[in-house]
Amino acid sequence: SIDFVKSDKHKRPFLDNAPDLIIVDEAHMAARPPGGTGRAEHQRHELLRALAEDPDRHIILVTATPHSGIEESFRSLLGLLDPQFDVPTAQVARLDRRKLLPQVVQRRRSDVETWMGADTPFPKRLSDEVVYDLSPDYRDLFNDVLEYCRETIAAGEGLRAAQQRVRHWAAIALLRCLLSSPQTAETVLENRRKRLAAEGEDRTEATEEDVDETYRPQVMDVLGDGEIGDYAPTAPFDDEDAAWSASERRKLRDFRRRAAALAGPEQDRKLAALADSLKGLLGEGYRPIVFCRFIQTAHYLAAQLPDLLKSISRNLDIRAVTGEIGDDERRERIDELVGSDRRVLIATDCLSEGINLQEHFDAVVHYDLPWNPNRLEQREGRVDRYGQPRPDVKAVLIWGENNQVDQVVLDVLIRKAHRIRRTLGVSVPVPIDADQVVQTIVDNVLLRGTGAPQQLQLGLTGENVSRLHAQWDQAADREKNQRAYFAHEGIQPDTVQREIEATDSVFGEPVAVQRFLADALQRFGGSLRKIDGTAAFELQPGDLDRKLADTVPGDFPLRVTFDRLKDKTGAYLGRTHALVERVCDSVLGDAFAAEPRPGIARAGAMVTDATDYRTVLLLLRFRYLLKETVEEFAEEVVLAGFQRVEDGLQWLTPLDRAARALVDAAQPTRNISDAERTTQVDWALATLKEADDWYAPILDWRLGELVEAHKRLRDLTKAPKLEIQPHSPPDILGCFVLVPAAGEQG
Repeated sequence: SIDFVKSDKHKRPFLDNAPDLIIVDEAHMAARPPGGTGRAEHQRHELLRALAEDPDRHIILVTATPHSGIEESFRSLLGLLDPQFDVPTAQVARLDRRKLLPQVVQRRRSDVETWMGADTPFPKRLSDEVVYDLSPDYRDLFNDVLEYCRETIAAGEGLRAAQQRVRHWAAIALLRCLLSSPQTAETVLENRRKRLAAEGEDRTEATEEDVDETYRPQVMDVLGDGEIGDYAPTAPFDDEDAAWSASERRKLRDFRRRAAALAGPEQDRKLAALADSLKGLLGEGYRPIVFCRFIQTAHYLAAQLPDLLKSISRNLDIRAVTGEIGDDERRERIDELVGSDRRVLIATDCLSEGINLQEHFDAVVHYDLPWNPNRLEQREGRVDRYGQPRPDVKAVLIWGENNQVDQVVLDVLIRKAHRIRRTLGVSVPVPIDADQVVQTIVDNVLLRGTGAPQQLQLGLTGENVSRLHAQWDQAADREKNQRAYFAHEGIQPDTVQREIEATDSVFGEPVAVQRFLADALQRFGGSLRKIDGTAAFELQPGDLDRKLADTVPGDFPLRVTFDRLKDKTGAYLGRTHALVERVCDSVLGDAFAAEPRPGIARAGAMVTDATDYRTVLLLLRFRYLLKETVEEFAEEVVLAGFQRVEDGLQWLTPLDRAARALVDAAQPTRNISDAERTTQVDWALATLKEADDWYAPILDWRLGELVEAHKRLRDLTKAPKLEIQPHSPPDILGCFVLVPAAGEQG
């Protein structure tokens, strides 16, 4: 991981031995943070910048997270590819799209769902909202806390700016925790020990920026941090800088007592709404993830839900995964949970990135509304992604109808984000710092109707909301235009298809692996049989049972698949699988043996109606010396076919497909004797000996293909020219003659 490599202990050894090509996943987390804040992001960025300093190194940055809207951070990523992009925003009016075009590629689902003749299955997302009312006691506490927050902010007018910010964050923290769950509210109200500044810092020197840096990650949904902050805020209610009065402290103690009494579905109607929603999802066969903002809320749900859901299943497995445990333990807990047929995962946003959950879960419930639309998309993206076996996934928003905070966040941010996503097919971030926007929304709730100073009255009502949405619409229009621009229409699908086919012809695509195993196993007394109604096969090893025994878990006959998406229960056999490798070894060993196994030979003949002329198929091994900064040796196997004509050999065209098509089509129409087979092979080899350069047309074609393919890649990567020097003649690995069934011609 990048966080392992970026450490002082491992950074230098990695830089000294780094490969020529670096692919960085979740690249947005390595952007340089604005203003130089964020130590983890800064270390990641410095590591990548050190890697990028080598002009011969190639870097691919990959992310599915929408651009944050902070251009300074975006430029820092572009600067890893080309330093000219990483300049202060104030010095450049806008990024030159023409210069960006060779560096940036953007793809949406609609771009790849049907591409190059293949379907890429993505699920359909079904969104729903569940509304609840705060119970009378919960509503009374909320109103009392809201009024208290307004009073404390107004009472802080005469304090230093930093002291006012402490009170401001305390109010936001208290409201958010109270609306999350009674347990989180109780925790934040009793957690009064932690101080504003880091240990050893002079508290009287704290600035507004110090306060914001301390409390923003605890309260807001800050994106880009290496680790999600899901602990309840340290709650600066006992911070001396805030100058809390004795009366204010007594109120906090009373709020804590009242919050503790609200636990359970009778008073906590949000919990009851969740239980009803989960009953519906589980009844439809869904396996949901419930996302909450704070660790304490996750534990509260894990304790309450088993009793509330026992009526629908006594075997229901419910577990919580939060940021208080490490990555390895999180994965272990999830692995244990997915062993249960009926399951519910409760998680904080520590799981909104990184771990793929689409194979084991197919619904998301937002128990706490995220205060950043990007977080909403990240959560739902855990299940709504490539590899999800269900044709549809569900996303459920739970929100309170009679509390102002949920209403404003939902109306101003989340529903707007949903509308843009439905229109464009992608998410578009809030056009300014999302934290500031949400903070402003909460300020509107907190400060409405109070005598707070003008600089804190940042309400997003009326004209201000319209202005925000107008800016967001403009950002969406720019995104639409940019995605069309950066779609790289110059990269034509047929060109890409040709390169893929060329690679598959060498390495073997899944269909070729399946065909090879079916053909080879029967020659050893085994079989590969399609299982009716499925995409799986039953594999019998025949004489190879001992040789293949330790390549896969389980006993023979073995259920296998060649398509992970169509069948997840069988053992996936790709071309690099140990079982495939050992079958290949067995075929090669018998083919090159002094006494080849019947049915496995390097030479042969077949009477077939696939051709009207006697045709020879050759399996050739070409060897090359590649000269660049160093010399390297390479080889490849080519299948080619020819027919005898009056003036010599006539090779089948197109050279890259004709022989393969004939191999696929040829079927024997009658048996052929050993003597006749020997005669046909002797004729084919004698025909080749008539010309010393019989292989020249095939070699010239391959050299042209190789040079052109390398040139395309090297022009893009600015690599030096490659010289390919062939070694001739090629080795003949196999010779097979197709004799026309209607009578030999040619």
